[in-house]
Amino acid sequence: MSAPSVDDDFVRLADPFRRELLAHCYRMLGSVHDAEDLVQETYLRAWRAYDKFEGRSSLRTWLYSIATRTCLTALESKSRRELPTDVADPETSSSAEKLQRGEVPWLEPIPDAMITMDDTGDPAAVVATREYTRLALLAAMQHLPPRQRAVLILRDVLRWKASEVADVLDISVAAVNSLLQRAHAQLEKTAPSPEQLDEPDESEQRELLQRYAKAFENYDVDEIVRLFTDEAVWEMPPFLNWVQGAERIGELIEAYCPAKQAGDMRLVPTRANGQPAFALYMRDQADGRYKAFQLQVLDLGADGVRHAYVFFDESLFARCGLPSVLEPAHQAGR
Repeated sequence: MSAPSVDDDFVRLADPFRRELLAHCYRMLGSVHDAEDLVQETYLRAWRAYDKFEGRSSLRTWLYSIATRTCLTALESKSRRELPTDVADPETSSSAEKLQRGEVPWLEPIPDAMITMDDTGDPAAVVATREYTRLALLAAMQHLPPRQRAVLILRDVLRWKASEVADVLDISVAAVNSLLQRAHAQLEKTAPSPEQLDEPDESEQRELLQRYAKAFENYDVDEIVRLFTDEAVWEMPPFLNWVQGAERIGELIEAYCPAKQAGDMRLVPTRANGQPAFALYMRDQADGRYKAFQLQVLDLGADGVRHAYVFFDESLFARCGLPSVLEPAHQAGR
């Protein structure tokens, strides 16, 4: 029986880190598509250099180092990822024409099923890992210069020492500390406060999400309005339009939602960015089947839904492990 090759050895040892490296690249880039490409590039670079890996750090640390440098190189030629709330003012009327802006590189969600949250058992690490994947904070991070973003993630999420970060970025420890300080100062201005990220407890959250799904499936706009907070935001890239306020959200849904009656929509619960989400299917009037329409990622507060990030990228359904089509209930039950 032949001995394992170097290639086999590399695959066996490196592959278990693929999902967490995807999360790392996603935090850096704000795009699941770009992150997947850069993870592939990271593994290609690591495979080519594996015979030179001397084990002075762990394989995990070495892979993260390569991934970080790969992301920084990619960011030299990429614009930051944004949401409609970053580039346009809220609409005073939700009945205004919807405007698309195709040249904007929009921030993309990432299904929880694709990434590995921290499993070290350290509660603080678990919180940091989840927090820095949430869309509100991720959007704020995209406004940081790339090296500040890298330092913030390596220090605050991965909990690397300043000296380790300095080695990866080829800068001094003092420079690392300065970049981290500036990143924190910027996020204090633009990122949500810890209080704004507080969620209801598990039972309250479950009840709110059940009411939310039922309201959409019954096409009960009045109930939908009641479930949003007074200052709630609804945004849906690639459309520039976004609205603030529960009443305006209801008006937007009535004006633009293809559904017109109960039974036109079905919602399947899922999770993305460490947040509750729904895959929304819209009934095709021609054949009665429910087809992938949008993914809604929600920020929940004690007083209701605070923010709905609505994405029309149907490829997200497959990434969530969901079908693109649901059969009508009476056929599915046969």
